[in-house]
Amino acid sequence: MLVAEVLRAERVTPTMMRVTLGGDALSAFEPMGFDQWFRLFLPARSDAETSYALPAKINLLGYMQYLAMPKATRPAMRNYTVRQFRPAERELDIDFVAHGDNGPASRWAAAARIGDTVALLDQGTMFSPTDGTDWHLLVGDESGLPAIAGILRDLPRDATGHAFIEIPDPADAQPVDAPAGVEVHWLPREHSDRPGALAIRTVQAFDLPAGSVYAFLVGEQSLPTQLRRWLVTERGVPKANVTFSGFWRA
Repeated sequence: MLVAEVLRAERVTPTMMRVTLGGDALSAFEPMGFDQWFRLFLPARSDAETSYALPAKINLLGYMQYLAMPKATRPAMRNYTVRQFRPAERELDIDFVAHGDNGPASRWAAAARIGDTVALLDQGTMFSPTDGTDWHLLVGDESGLPAIAGILRDLPRDATGHAFIEIPDPADAQPVDAPAGVEVHWLPREHSDRPGALAIRTVQAFDLPAGSVYAFLVGEQSLPTQLRRWLVTERGVPKANVTFSGFWRA
């Protein structure tokens, strides 16, 4: 468990806020690249001081210990992806989708001030291509953008494939460091569209390459679950070749 402090906060696109954390504790952070994620513990919404005396692991026992903490001092817990880590500077960037005051994470990010503290518990990576992968299929919405951006950055430079990233606004597209053989498709959705629906339609209608694919699907719950089902049942992709995770529910 590492306690870090806010160094700066900025709006990077209309929908995305970036908070940069720092501090000596980050010298112990072990970067794994790709979609490395962590449990983020945010200050409690009370006048009492938040307690970061947290379990070393969030397994069943650790989660029960977390829930047993006094509510007034118990930090909110959310899962987030490393957007960028700079070991020499001991700086870690986290991108938050701006939901206004709808959730503790976006609410905290919007109000973050220099010196505010949070705690992090590293959870490793989900991205795990199978042996014999010919090409990669990466699909997500704005909540999955940091994970897909990290994967694109750390893929071998001779990797091939397609990344489909659904975003609320054309201006939410960000520079990404993708291999030359991986085509990145930005998909601005209509306001009337359910989150994830455009990405699902686009991938299903796309002329996907032949060969063994490894798929990484993240975002609003319906996006990864529906695309996984389609890949497995309609395209014959082995279940072991698909990593999927629902990050939120619309």
